[in-house]
Amino acid sequence: MASMTFGQKSFTPSPPQKGSFPIDHQNECKKFMLKYMLCLRENKSENSLCRDESRNYLECRMEKGLMAKEEWTKLGFSDAPEPKTT
Repeated sequence: MASMTFGQKSFTPSPPQKGSFPIDHQNECKKFMLKYMLCLRENKSENSLCRDESRNYLECRMEKGLMAKEEWTKLGFSDAPEPKTT
């Protein structure tokens, strides 16, 4: 016999607004991710000090098809200089 709970709202999950964020299984952008994580560690998680690293990482993900290409202004980089990829 199944029990029923009256008055309980059912939860309907919804996908993220921007869609999925695939895992980098081939480690194509690992170098950029590690530079970003190291920057965060060195700067006590103050992400505003790691904008170049963040932008380089996102640029790699867009170029490798790991996320949809998006305008930099929509990603919060309207005032940031062009990324320095190395």
